[in-house]
Amino acid sequence: MTHPERLAAFVALGRRLAALSADELTELAARARNQNSWFDAPNVTAAVQGVARLLAEEPLRHWAARYLPEPTAVRQIGVVMAGNIPLVGFHDALCVLLSGHELLAKLSTDDTYLMTWVLHTLTEIEPHFAAAIHFVPRLNAAAAFIATGSDNTARYFDYYFGKKPHLIRRNRSSAAIITGHETASELAMLGPDIFQYYGLGCRNVSKLFVPVGYDFVPLLDALQVCEGVLNHHKYQNNYDYNKSILLVNRVPHLDTGFLLLREETALVSPISVLHHATYTSEIDVVDQLTDVAGRVQCLVSASGRFAGSLPFGQAQQPGVADYADGVDTMEFLAAEVG
Repeated sequence: MTHPERLAAFVALGRRLAALSADELTELAARARNQNSWFDAPNVTAAVQGVARLLAEEPLRHWAARYLPEPTAVRQIGVVMAGNIPLVGFHDALCVLLSGHELLAKLSTDDTYLMTWVLHTLTEIEPHFAAAIHFVPRLNAAAAFIATGSDNTARYFDYYFGKKPHLIRRNRSSAAIITGHETASELAMLGPDIFQYYGLGCRNVSKLFVPVGYDFVPLLDALQVCEGVLNHHKYQNNYDYNKSILLVNRVPHLDTGFLLLREETALVSPISVLHHATYTSEIDVVDQLTDVAGRVQCLVSASGRFAGSLPFGQAQQPGVADYADGVDTMEFLAAEVG
């Protein structure tokens, strides 16, 4: 296949995903949820629509034009895919296949059905991709590796894949800066950044930076529209458990009835818990964020006011050039693999 043929196939895939009916999405979500109960209809729908946005023709062509159209040699690239949120491994598959290499995909047991379905749909659109996509239990044959996991699994990946070119991603989370001058509608837009995918993704806001003396009432009122997360039994179990821990240990916290807020230095918070820290000035909050920059996936603020931040409500809508951990996967494939 030529690069234009590969690109056209992905554009066609995006259109097909965007055209799925409500009934088709519901059926897809039902099958995915049989495998992973976190994958409910709203989140599967959001993930599928997110992939469709990634494959919108104009931005996809503009992005692809930044890179060499063909590799110096076709290699087999092993990808260890995460399964914390639906289709989270798709971007890696896109990069490997569009760059002209073969994909050896080690799927997460938490996201086998959706990923297989999407890549099978791609091969229906462009049958030549069938020879370039392989679902494998082991990656021994790969010439290079891309792996996503926790800090613990990353150490294993470093050891196991260390002798070949590799791109290994670790734990990341996201944060929000609040000034105290946000409107109610702006604060409500923060809801999806916190709650979409039940807080399981690296782009979910798990920590707030607020000014000293911040009044949380407007924020808590604005987030009430998200109380439906408690309808998911796993989320409710996490909420009940974390609430009991805070109460038993007498940890000061705020409780909305579906979200627990506590002052905490750690960036990553448990499901149903949101950490917060105070700052005294803009310089102070920038300094605090600089200290954890290597562990922040994305930063949000009202209207993207702070440098390097996204507007509230945009954390879960990455573009095709928004690479995990900020490392350009296409550049890795070009420089390390060829």
